[in-house]
Amino acid sequence: MTSNNDTRPHAIVIGAGFGGLAAAIRLGVKGYRVTVIDRLDAAGGRAYVFRQDGYTFDAGPTIITAPYLFEELWTLCGQRMSEHVDLRSLDPFYRIRFDDGSVFTYVADLAAMRQEVARFEPADVAGFDRFMEESRRIYATAFEKLADEPFHRIPTLLREAAALLRLGGQSSVYSKVARYFRNEKLRTVFSFHPLLIGGNPLTTTSYYCLIAHLERKFGVHYAVGGMGALVEGLTALVRDTGGTLRLSTEVDEIRVKDGAAVGVRLTDGETIDADLVVSNADSTWTYGHLLRNHPRRRWTDARLNRAHYSMSLFVWYFGTRRQYPDVMHHTMVLGPRYEELLRDIFKRKRLAKDFSLYLHRPTASDPQLAPPGCDAFYVLSPVPHLESGVDWSLEAPRYRDAIAARLEAALLPDLRASIATERWMTPVDFRERLLSTNGAAFSLEPQLFQSAWFRPHNLSEEVRGLYLVGAGTHPGAGLPGVLSSARVVDKLVGDARGVALHKP
Repeated sequence: MTSNNDTRPHAIVIGAGFGGLAAAIRLGVKGYRVTVIDRLDAAGGRAYVFRQDGYTFDAGPTIITAPYLFEELWTLCGQRMSEHVDLRSLDPFYRIRFDDGSVFTYVADLAAMRQEVARFEPADVAGFDRFMEESRRIYATAFEKLADEPFHRIPTLLREAAALLRLGGQSSVYSKVARYFRNEKLRTVFSFHPLLIGGNPLTTTSYYCLIAHLERKFGVHYAVGGMGALVEGLTALVRDTGGTLRLSTEVDEIRVKDGAAVGVRLTDGETIDADLVVSNADSTWTYGHLLRNHPRRRWTDARLNRAHYSMSLFVWYFGTRRQYPDVMHHTMVLGPRYEELLRDIFKRKRLAKDFSLYLHRPTASDPQLAPPGCDAFYVLSPVPHLESGVDWSLEAPRYRDAIAARLEAALLPDLRASIATERWMTPVDFRERLLSTNGAAFSLEPQLFQSAWFRPHNLSEEVRGLYLVGAGTHPGAGLPGVLSSARVVDKLVGDARGVALHKP
């Protein structure tokens, strides 16, 4: 607990997403008095939880691939995560259903994976082995070595440039995968992962091929009770380290004096002083709005307007009065097109009539998330962000109906007659609710020249004492990325008990 006479240096964290909560915990362990401020009525950010009519829906992330990054936070606080959160592994990881009805089951066992590859193309089994070795090699450098390495200095970029070039980051994920697989369906299976972090497989740097090894190394997990169980566990750690959460409270501006962050001003006019500020808000919102009255040298409005933003999402949450026991926890339901659909979403910014879907059925593993005999689902469709000009107030119901018809035909018989409750999110919600530029679901698109040094730095280039965490900074979106961004800030911020606050 904190008190008015608490003399510890004060750190403000803007945003209670996973990146902000992880940063708050790490700062609390370092001896800071931490205040986390979030405009929503509950913590979680993109991992917010919707509860209605007896059903529980995770709003955003659902796949945990690097559980050690969570476990580390409990360890820093002298606790064991297993005593607070029940993480369980999934196997198979997920099922990929193609438009013609054929199915690829993505499993943990390598021998079984080789058999799955051979079912589609026997000649690609050797390519699968080579690809997995390439994924391991990329992981060893791009994630294991560099994901929590601060990239705000040119010498860091130059020191690592040779290694990064050897990894072939100038190639896209899809082009890298295509070197190892001749079968088009297998090229899809092993290249779609960037979509889970907002990237276009056709243009996302091939560094993200590391995800295949990341999954293989640590497995795919879920938290019993949903992602909300992890959020609740982390907020408890924030309080255990003496931090405070202020919810339903919005920051209007980061206050700057003599070039340094000195606190925040809230939308109701209240000012709060701080020795440092960490922003878990979207990086473009941080610079374009929270620092709108401060002159910026690098992240100017013009540059932010020129940046490439991730696609957005249409997410339909629904509960059914019946169960679908044949549907796995994670299923990809692919449409008839792959490359051209990606071009519609990312390049043409056109809402196509066809779509590819990710279907989440958490009650396959955790029945408590729905009433007895029922199922909770969400289905996610990548769509263009708001530069598309789509009027979602008109389009959302039609799009929902099209998705329902597709799911009913492919996987969920009698779906429309079985729905007990529903809600959805559109790109407008990402803009209005999560303050994401253009309604992008994952902030800046992970292209080569929007990665590492080229991304907004964890140590702000514009204001001393300002740090960034979350999807829009290094290393990027996804749970491993945002948790690693808090690791970077941990390295940059000195201990509150005697070490200088701001490292140069």
